[in-house]
Order: sequence, then C-alpha cells, then structure tokens
Amino acid sequence: MKRLLLLLATLATTAHAEVPEVRIARQFSMGYLQLNVIDHEKLIQKHAAELGIPEVKVTTYKFNGPAAMNDALLSDSIDVVSGSPQGLLTIWSRTRGSAGEVRAVSALATLPYVLNTNNPAIKTVDDLARCNKIAVPAVRVSAQAVSVEAAAAKAYGIKEFARYDQYVISMSPPDSTVALLSGSTEVSCNFAVPPYMQQQLQNPAIHTVLNSFDVWGGPNTFTTAYMSTKFRTKNPVLFKAIYAALKEATEKVNADPETAARYWIEDGESKLSLDFVKSVATAPGTTWTMAPQGTEAVAAFMHEIGSIKVKPASWKDYFFPEAYDLNGS
Repeated sequence: MKRLLLLLATLATTAHAEVPEVRIARQFSMGYLQLNVIDHEKLIQKHAAELGIPEVKVTTYKFNGPAAMNDALLSDSIDVVSGSPQGLLTIWSRTRGSAGEVRAVSALATLPYVLNTNNPAIKTVDDLARCNKIAVPAVRVSAQAVSVEAAAAKAYGIKEFARYDQYVISMSPPDSTVALLSGSTEVSCNFAVPPYMQQQLQNPAIHTVLNSFDVWGGPNTFTTAYMSTKFRTKNPVLFKAIYAALKEATEKVNADPETAARYWIEDGESKLSLDFVKSVATAPGTTWTMAPQGTEAVAAFMHEIGSIKVKPASWKDYFFPEAYDLNGS
C-alpha cells in the first residue's frame, strides 16, 4: 500500500511538472495592449486547450527596457519578450545561426514616440546638446536610444550618429516622466512613449522636439513579440496557441480599445482615467497590427553604425515563417 501511494504521489508530481508554462516579459508603456488582453481573457490557455493542451501556466513579468529582457531570454528565464524592433534586432544578430536564434512571432503596434523637453531653448535636433540628460529605457539598444542616434545621423551624417550618446541615460518611463515634470533634476529631455508622452504634454511647460515617424521617414513598428527558436522547436503546438492568441488579441484591441485600456489600467494600477488611456490607444498614427512596418530601415541603420553585425535581406530574416503572409516591411 505504501508503495502504491508513493507511486501515485510520484506520478502526480511528474504530471504537475509537465504542465507547460509560458513566461512573458513586457515593459511599462502602452505598446503591449494585446498582452493585457491575453492575460485577462486567458487566450493562450484557450487556444492551447483547443489544440489539445488542457492546462498551461502563463506568467507575466515587467521589465524596464530591452537589455534586461534580452538577458532573461538568453538565460531561459523568459520565453516570450515584448519589445522594440531595435531590441529584437540586437538579440537576433547575437544569436543568428544558432539553435537558440531569436526571431519575432509578430509585431504588436505601430505608433509614434516623441522626445519631449522642459527647456524652451531646445527646439530642434541641433539643440540636443543643451539637454543635461536624455532619459530612455535603455542606452544603445532601446528604440528611443537608437532613434537619438538616427536623428543625429540624419542631421549631421552617419559618422556623427553618436554625437548625443553622452547625454543618454537609462530610466524607466514613469520615473523619467516624474523627473521631466518636476524640472528639478538633470533630466531635461525624455524620449517618451504612450501614455507617458501624452501625460507630459498636458503640462504647458513641456513641448516635443523629435517624433519617431519623422526620424525614420514614416510609420514604424514600436513593439514586437519575440522568442527563441529553441522554444518554438520544443513546443510547436504551444507556439501555435501563442500565435493564435496574439491574433485574437489584436482583433480585440481594434474592436474594443476601451476594454483593452481598462485592462492596462488594472494591470499597472494606473491612476490615469479610462477616457485618457482609451484616447491614447486610439491616437492618430496608432495602429494595432501584427504586420511589421519600417523595421528594415531600422535594421539597415543599425548595421551601418555597427550595432548589428549582419544586415538582413528582409524583415522575414528576423520573423518566424508564420508571419510571412503579413504585409510587412
């Protein structure tokens, strides 16, 4: 009898250990509304069950910027990362050709992000040397940090891409917003993202200097979801469930942005009003889409300045084949 009980306990422990888990990393901005929908409506679990996996554990973690998330992905501490094309391209370049090569599952959002300042003397890229510090989520690899370099290269030539790197510091979007609005710190410029950039601009002392759409020559993807090839190979059915969940979540954000905005407020315990957050989710230039836009231009620039070693032939080099039917760029 004791042996039978021990055997049953062992089988129960093994069965529990075999329950698949998906660990998702996201950041502070509103560029990840699909993930809020996925969490609240348990869409990965739903699609996994439909595909024959009855139980999935889904855990979400919040990071400040791509550097820490990429490290977590490489150490197998995270399975799915949500971040900018710049962060994706950085880790894709590092892992390209290996069993753990990282690629994007899909894009999440195309939207503009802006460099705001509380210094009235700073009006164009020529004035960025007047910024005491330019706050971004992560130096060198975040969308904002690379956009500062792209703006400098556009204004002064490619050899001058690092002209303003000395002013760039890492700071979370909430902290950089507090610093900019207070006017009492060394942060006088912040390359901000929704909803923080809109929150900053409610203050009449804050104005915009640079817009990412202008820097990159048109609309460009702000956020993507990416993972290692190793996870996809090991979990092919679960990968299909994740892709299906992202597709359904994207449709839901477009159909009902108010509910998605409410989920974001609840998840972040935000004090912002629902009307304000909904207005951010539906702001001009904002598109919730799985199709990448303008990422090839980002890749070409990062290769030209040496941030990535290989220039991809197209966006399909750093996306998984499931996305190839999308009208990407």
